[in-house]
Amino acid sequence: MNKVVKRILTGLLVILLLIQLIRIDKTNPTSDPSQDLIAILQPPDELGHIIKSACYDCHSHHSTYPWYTNIAPISFWIKHHINEGRHHLNFSEWGTYADKRAHHKLEECYEEVLEGHMPLPSYLWMHPEARIDDRQRKSLAGWFEDQMSKYNPE
Repeated sequence: MNKVVKRILTGLLVILLLIQLIRIDKTNPTSDPSQDLIAILQPPDELGHIIKSACYDCHSHHSTYPWYTNIAPISFWIKHHINEGRHHLNFSEWGTYADKRAHHKLEECYEEVLEGHMPLPSYLWMHPEARIDDRQRKSLAGWFEDQMSKYNPE
């Protein structure tokens, strides 16, 4: 190996070691339990369990941070996913959504679940408990679709 390659590899190793000192914030924001989607819409137990196991890590203030979130840059990537997930849809803040927004979010949930876009395949690699079979997928999508009628999209 020539000197340039060794220096590049050494530099990359040093950077990798130094970024381990940068820790992500793993605290979940506080939230009012009465504003949570499950408290408000009261899905059947099976569907509530699916929503919690397949959605809540990224789409609520109930995120859990597994051991590998202690390793940078993986931790940065996961924290970014959580922040993006909460930004687009936060089940912990469901009760604060206006009817039009709630209707739209339910419509998106219906489409994303039915089409198999959610949960994300990258999430399922490390979270097999979040896998949902076709029956569960159709049932959950149907429930999201049924809930749309509770909100006026105007």
